[in-house]
Amino acid sequence: MIQWTAFLYLGVIAWGTSFLWIKIALRELDPLTLVMWRVLFGVITVGITILLARKRIIWKGRQFWIPALLGITGTAIPISMISWAELRIDSGIAGILNGTMPIWTILIAHFAIQDDRLTLSKISGILIGFAGMYLLLNPDVGVARDVVGQLAVVAAAMLYAASTVMTKRYLRGVHSQQITLPSLLSALALMLVLTISSTGKITIPHKPMTWIACGWMGIVGMGLAQQVWFWLIGHWSASRLSMVTYVFPVAALTLGVIFLGERVSWELIVGGGMIIGGIILVNRSAATRITPIIST
Repeated sequence: MIQWTAFLYLGVIAWGTSFLWIKIALRELDPLTLVMWRVLFGVITVGITILLARKRIIWKGRQFWIPALLGITGTAIPISMISWAELRIDSGIAGILNGTMPIWTILIAHFAIQDDRLTLSKISGILIGFAGMYLLLNPDVGVARDVVGQLAVVAAAMLYAASTVMTKRYLRGVHSQQITLPSLLSALALMLVLTISSTGKITIPHKPMTWIACGWMGIVGMGLAQQVWFWLIGHWSASRLSMVTYVFPVAALTLGVIFLGERVSWELIVGGGMIIGGIILVNRSAATRITPIIST
């Protein structure tokens, strides 16, 4: 019950809403500054939870440097790519394409994790998911679309997948805060450098909604969510955990239509449905397997 509650928290509250909040924050901030503030709120949140839980953090060796690398490959770069992409594409499309993460997870895990091999249902799901992506990305079908923006989200999903598999393989026995804090600190350091080098300054938001958006994404969608994510990785297989992507594409699309007036086309419904259907097939053989590897 606790694991499924954590699952729904990630899919609906933490990450399903992020695509809407990105659009709102981009009305005032550039993508790099947005991500910098988001990560800063995340670092503060993790620091407070570590103090409250009195967890010991190791600042050297594998338990520090691998999470620090994950902060770059699994946080700073993909979130920046998605934020930049949402200058060009709707939040609902971004949510659906980011939902392809389990397809990439399965492909990478087949070569990296012994108990996550490809099966017939997984291969079928991957092919259906790719067909759905083609429908969304193909500029010759239906309305015009920004392929570059969409490809940026797909690339971000691939980075998320690789980072998930890397966590599963190399961070056995490491508690979630030990992974989260170095990860977010390295992401914050990179974003500070990129933001200052790009804009020459740190922009402080003036609009209350921008602060709410950055705070929500940093506290709920990053600081707390990453701890829940890394904890859940320790109890579920990489394939099974990727089922969270069933939820947040639907949430992203629904919120985009309601609050941003985004249009729903037949390509979006059919392509998105094929991607979600592919994800379901990908996870059929993983749905009953639980592999505890990370202590809490």
